[in-house]
Amino acid sequence: MAVGVFDSGLGGLTVLDAVTKRLPEVPFVYFGDNANTPYGVRDADDIYELTTRGVQCLFDQGCDLVILACNTASAAALRRMQEGWVPRDKRVLGVFVPLIEALTERKWGDNSPPREVAVKHVALFATPATVSSRAFQRELAFRAIGVDVEAQPCAGVVDAIEMGDMILADALVRSHVESLLRRMPKPEAAILGCTHYPLVEEVFREALGPEVAVYSQPDLVAAALADYLARHPAMVGPGTESRFLTTGDPRRVASKATQFLRRQIAFEAADV
Repeated sequence: MAVGVFDSGLGGLTVLDAVTKRLPEVPFVYFGDNANTPYGVRDADDIYELTTRGVQCLFDQGCDLVILACNTASAAALRRMQEGWVPRDKRVLGVFVPLIEALTERKWGDNSPPREVAVKHVALFATPATVSSRAFQRELAFRAIGVDVEAQPCAGVVDAIEMGDMILADALVRSHVESLLRRMPKPEAAILGCTHYPLVEEVFREALGPEVAVYSQPDLVAAALADYLARHPAMVGPGTESRFLTTGDPRRVASKATQFLRRQIAFEAADV
């Protein structure tokens, strides 16, 4: 009954933590491509190749449904994967959908024309690759009009988090927020468009101020996954055990993961 969760590194653990709490009866297999993180500075073809390799590993583990808990992979690879790579009996879902549903207050299946929504000025914080893809703006435009999105590529934040240097991560977040606020002084909402960023969410909130609504992905993705599985119960695969796989050093990755989630996690070497 395992569901796969793919990430470029440790950031997807924020999503895994949320979906595990929401769906305690479902085993999850986590794949972290720690040997190749970060994805945010890679080109689209490279991201596609790395993502398909990791997702295939999760298919091989018995996962019929895989969540790309990586915004960069969702932005740069998901559409191409869905159009020509994913087998008919499998599903790969990204993390943009729940975010845009929450921002626009529209369900994904609502195919009515784009309309005005309450939020007019949105700050998007994401990796350089996610920002350059404009995937968030493209998907948002299908559902909403009149929304001004100012995107800030947050170079270095993922690297600092993966290294465990939270002092540097905090300093980089504050610098990126200051840079965006110079261009958009009064955003109404801020999107944390990388699943690493919930690990420094409080820094974003403090730097942005209490008047800015901050949208973070883990709980939104967990609610969306619960709804999806209720509507598509056959997509829960035949696997029965939760596992943690990494392309990096399992002991080193486990140590950092345990530090982030404050519970013991044992990683295995991924067979890729």
